[in-house]
Amino acid sequence: MTAALQPPPARAILIVDDDEVFRERLARALRARSFEVVTASEHDGALAASRARRFDYAVVDLRMPTGSGLGLIEPLLADTPEMRVVVLTGYGSIASAVEALRLGAHDYLSKPVDADEVLSALVGEGSHPASPDAVPSLARAEWEHIQRVLSDCDGNISESARRLGIARRTLQLKLKKYPPKS
Repeated sequence: MTAALQPPPARAILIVDDDEVFRERLARALRARSFEVVTASEHDGALAASRARRFDYAVVDLRMPTGSGLGLIEPLLADTPEMRVVVLTGYGSIASAVEALRLGAHDYLSKPVDADEVLSALVGEGSHPASPDAVPSLARAEWEHIQRVLSDCDGNISESARRLGIARRTLQLKLKKYPPKS
């Protein structure tokens, strides 16, 4: 008598994002693709979930009220070293992407993204950065410069605007836009 073949266990994903609508929409789309999904809206919830069970994957938002998603990468990987982590952000910059990858993230995606893009980054080979010789568009270079100055000023809009030589309101308007793709 041969044993019946058992289906492979569902792959588990932890989604950490403070935007409830986005988090639940992504969770629903991944559940429809046969993943087990656990969600958290902040750091403590994410770490508690990670310690309570093993996850194959994690999707972490970069900016949350309780701190940067970058601060979650190392603790999540300490709990499960083989976990593949993808960082999502609406405020992408080369500096934060490099930092995420240095900390152990598998990939870094700029919002808006859909479930297929997230899955591709989680289970595929990940995104492939442009060649070092590629020149970013002027809009992208401006965005990255603003993000670097903002980071240097610890997120202080007034000081960043002063250093950039632009009005505070102009800087706020530029920050409301999504980052250019290239």
